[in-house]
Amino acid sequence: MTGPAPVDRDSRGILDPWLLQQRVSFTRHAVPPGLHGIVDFVWAVRWVLPPGGNHRQEVLPHPSLNVSVGTPDARTGRTAPEALLNGVFLDLIDRELAGTGWTVAAKSTVGGFGALVDDVSTLRDRVVEVDVVPGLEASTLLADMGADSDDATAAEPARVAVLVEALEGALARAAPGRVEQAREVAAVARIAETDREVRRLEDLAIRSGIGARSLQRSFARCAGVSPTWVLRRYRLLEAAEAVRDGARVRWPEVAAALGYADQAHLVRDFRSALGRTPEAYARAVRRAR
Repeated sequence: MTGPAPVDRDSRGILDPWLLQQRVSFTRHAVPPGLHGIVDFVWAVRWVLPPGGNHRQEVLPHPSLNVSVGTPDARTGRTAPEALLNGVFLDLIDRELAGTGWTVAAKSTVGGFGALVDDVSTLRDRVVEVDVVPGLEASTLLADMGADSDDATAAEPARVAVLVEALEGALARAAPGRVEQAREVAAVARIAETDREVRRLEDLAIRSGIGARSLQRSFARCAGVSPTWVLRRYRLLEAAEAVRDGARVRWPEVAAALGYADQAHLVRDFRSALGRTPEAYARAVRRAR
């Protein structure tokens, strides 16, 4: 089974990924077949930073939810590990790491958690206790992961296994019809992610064989965002990824390859999402490297 690409080959959504890799251990783990279409992969982060050497990581979120267990954001002032469900975030987000810490998390497919949550749109731009998912309990996850252990390196495989098993159990309790709909949304979203000929909702409806209105309803319930938003977000993720290694690119060509009418439309969307133009972001990446 082919696993998820490591961050040095796919850093979509992670801004300034080169800097992240200098300060943090970041790994991705494949999930068993039973979770395919529901969970994209499990990711794990560990860090040991010197006093005062905090790391602030910006992320342009994927159209996904994340179940995360581990050390809280340093700005909260809390230190005890937490188990949370992170909804789909529309805007740029960031997290601050300090001292020693760890996180193990499961990234959903687009729409995958519609199998576990009645209406994913209610979680948009929100972080809630993981207990809102039937079959998942924060206290059990934290206890089974040995959340108080300082040996994050040795504990990582076991913690990944605990999270995978908990999600398998939650999925087993879900209504079959809901699971089927979630996987259908995930399959359609995969088309939006990978097919550059699909540029509008109407294109996605034709390519998937599902009516536009049906797609809008099922994406709203299962993914928490519209199919049009998913299309646009994946294009922006790819645009940022184009300069991941500091390469100089021709933005009119990037815009055309991503299905934009012209460079101006790409710049407008990019600035709206990241607060800077594509070229300004590219220069920042080159300076960091």
